[in-house]
Amino acid sequence: HLRRTNTPVGRDGKLAKPRQLHNSHWGLVCPAETPEGQACGLVKNLSLMCYVSVGSDASPIIDFMTQRNMQLLEEYDQNQNPDATKVFVNGVWVGVHSNAQQLVTVVQELRRNGTLSYEMSLIRDIRDREFKIFTDAGR
Repeated sequence: HLRRTNTPVGRDGKLAKPRQLHNSHWGLVCPAETPEGQACGLVKNLSLMCYVSVGSDASPIIDFMTQRNMQLLEEYDQNQNPDATKVFVNGVWVGVHSNAQQLVTVVQELRRNGTLSYEMSLIRDIRDREFKIFTDAGR
């Protein structure tokens, strides 16, 4: 029962929309497993391969990137380095890096060889010059 989600809608209503699977749920929610009766479609189960992240501490990755020439936000001067890539950890802007491609490659390798948690999400947005790292729980 830990893999169940419950839609907070009255069970006695005949509305079809809350009972249908939304497009964004595919791959996360099982399209077939739901109880019969009044709760049909309102109680959904996570799919077999769905995994909810447990989360890990963000301070080691911030320390590592600081050692790899990431400027902390407090020390950053936009006039000196206007093309720097912003680095976000769990949605918080922590610093900037002048060579984002190198930083992304190193962090990806560390995640792949198991030094960093495999749950860590890495997103590089080249157009907006942002590198986002997520280590929090519940993703």
